[in-house]
Amino acid sequence: MSGTTAKKSAPKAAYRCAECGWTTTKWVGRCGECQAWGTVEDASAVPVRTTAAGPVTTAALPILDVDAHLAQARPTGVPEFDRVLGGGLVPGAVVLVAGEPGIGKSTLLLDVCGREGREGRRVLYITGEESAAQVRLRGERIEALARTLYLAAETDLAAVLGHIDQVQPDLVVVDSVQTIGSANVDGAAGNVAQVREVAAALIAVAKARGIATLLVGHVTKDGSIAGPRVLEHLVDVVIQFEGERHSRLRLVRAVKNRYGPTDEVGCFDLSDAGITGLADPSGLFLSRGGADGHEQVPGTCVTVTLEGRRPLLAEVQALVAPSVLPSPRRATSGLDASRVSMLMAVLERRARVTLRNADIYVSTVGGVRVSEPATDLAVALAVAGAANDRALVPRTVAFGEVGLAGEIRPVAGVQRRVSEAARLGFTAAIVPPGSAGTFTPPAGFRVIEAGDLGTAVRLAMTRSV
Repeated sequence: MSGTTAKKSAPKAAYRCAECGWTTTKWVGRCGECQAWGTVEDASAVPVRTTAAGPVTTAALPILDVDAHLAQARPTGVPEFDRVLGGGLVPGAVVLVAGEPGIGKSTLLLDVCGREGREGRRVLYITGEESAAQVRLRGERIEALARTLYLAAETDLAAVLGHIDQVQPDLVVVDSVQTIGSANVDGAAGNVAQVREVAAALIAVAKARGIATLLVGHVTKDGSIAGPRVLEHLVDVVIQFEGERHSRLRLVRAVKNRYGPTDEVGCFDLSDAGITGLADPSGLFLSRGGADGHEQVPGTCVTVTLEGRRPLLAEVQALVAPSVLPSPRRATSGLDASRVSMLMAVLERRARVTLRNADIYVSTVGGVRVSEPATDLAVALAVAGAANDRALVPRTVAFGEVGLAGEIRPVAGVQRRVSEAARLGFTAAIVPPGSAGTFTPPAGFRVIEAGDLGTAVRLAMTRSV
């Protein structure tokens, strides 16, 4: 070999992720960039294509000449669902409804179908997981029967499109999109290619004919929507169902909404009779008596949390008991365990509340899950009251974020929180500093500012407040 060193050509990327475009020289089962499974494909097998200009289907119009009435929302008859959607269903809109199994997706959508049918609209309900008879029984149980509600148990995309041609519906529900498969795509129903093909076909029909479409989607173990991420980009609205399996409360929020806000939350009560909207759900999260001072016991504190733009009252309960274990127990329910542990350390260090030799249990009432930092102050006051065996001031709420230095930081929506507390019979609120001068509190309601956690503990246990 001559003295010149032959240059080695860099290996060409032979495989590409269909989701994010990440490339690799060998096939792998999981994308190294977006961590999606089964999306890495042979890049050499995909030919490079160019598209020439062709005839247009609809001429472009000046924006002022576009008829905006075609995109106006139509109420579904379920006010809490309409709140999340932004007023109702828009003709041609495609809504993806996702949530854990058994959380109430099918029940809610069947109720919506029944109400739409009773208004005289033609509704097509495609079920790929149950038989038509099973859906009929559920419809009888929740009183969602209508003459113009059509049921079809199908798992083939071509058959689904045939039903749409035959029924000519105003609303289509597909339960669920992962159970529908296309004969033109390799693989079983539910894989990435199948879900992409099925969703694209249904979206094309919905847009072309102005049919409002609701797609039910499965979720993975970590709570994210199953299937390709492009599915969430294709649809107009993405709605997430939330709730504990052992609780009747269900929260419905819009993760994406092209027709309305994404900070609205709908509250529902799931029971044997179906799922019903809760226009005023705050009472579910309070123990007996709520604002009644006669029910006040040590270790309880009421806070006001914001779910979207809706204020909800929630009660935090704490129990502090002497421990015989070298490492005392710390248990939480409905709260972030790591944040509660941080608040206990701040209480002991900054507010001189002794907790190191005690078992501590902190929970919310009614099974609600609270994750907003504004509930820090209520958690700390509940634990402090339980540790000192002293009840807090009756008819008082508390909210504010607690820092590691013991300071209480401002939170958003103070006026809405105070107004909701006053409406439910509370007479005072312990709030972060600088909050009282931003609005006028309701008559007879006192807004008490506390700059640090130690001051807030003293104020909450002072009966003259």
